[in-house]
Amino acid sequence: MDIQNLSAFITVSEKQSFSKAAELLFITQPAVSKRIAALETELNTRLFDRIGRQVQLTEAGRALLPSALRILAELEESKRAIGNLNEKVSGKLSIATSHHIGLHRLPPVLRAYTRKYPDVDLDLQFMDSEEACNCVLKGEVDLAIATLPEQDWPKLQSQIIWRDPLDVVISTQHPQASSPRIDVSSLSKIPAILPSQNTFTRELLENALGLNHQNLNIAMETNYLETIKMMVSIGLGWSVLPVSMVTSDIAIMHIKGIEFERLLGVVSHQHRTLSNAAKMLMLELHSASKNQS
Repeated sequence: MDIQNLSAFITVSEKQSFSKAAELLFITQPAVSKRIAALETELNTRLFDRIGRQVQLTEAGRALLPSALRILAELEESKRAIGNLNEKVSGKLSIATSHHIGLHRLPPVLRAYTRKYPDVDLDLQFMDSEEACNCVLKGEVDLAIATLPEQDWPKLQSQIIWRDPLDVVISTQHPQASSPRIDVSSLSKIPAILPSQNTFTRELLENALGLNHQNLNIAMETNYLETIKMMVSIGLGWSVLPVSMVTSDIAIMHIKGIEFERLLGVVSHQHRTLSNAAKMLMLELHSASKNQS
């Protein structure tokens, strides 16, 4: 099978659109159609149903997709293994990271990295930490730089880069700010502005406080810490923020016996050969960690 035809097939199946696939592949829509037609002719079966503007996999297409993904993944693995035979640091490096890490941790690392290795083509994608780890698991990115889960994920390996202490916080204008010591029971009655359920940070918070969505007074959920900080600062409720984000308009609430932190780090797949570019970025991350400690 022609690799370009398989790549077009996978892209069309993901985007459910010939035109969107053409944009991603940097070719024309007729060229995409030609590649799909060639693959269908080779297999002697239709792979897509085209109903109006809808493009859907046929039964044969659904059967082919896992094998096509595996073939391309093995080809990329071979390219990385061969590329690593020399010491050149180049090629594409795809990274998934959270917005918070991308804003507050990565800029100096990437600045130093791109200066040292200008031949590396960085593909930086922003998403929640949970999604970033899933992308590594599915082989869609080389590395994730994210909040690490409390429990290990099968097939993934992680390395701690930064420790990120967290504080329970509230606006200095909130009545509770005048008595910053509070117990968990009283805290649960105050409106909370928290990261969404099933996020690593929310899970850490609930485990530390012994609370969950059933006994929390949730006023709002968002995964953007900058948004949470703003909502807290204007007095809409309490939340949890990294110590580094606490400013003069926010008060820290001390809960006896409760101290917790997130672990931020780099995640890779156990069965994926890291390119020289990925290895050098990991070294740069560890170097940045030592400089900040």
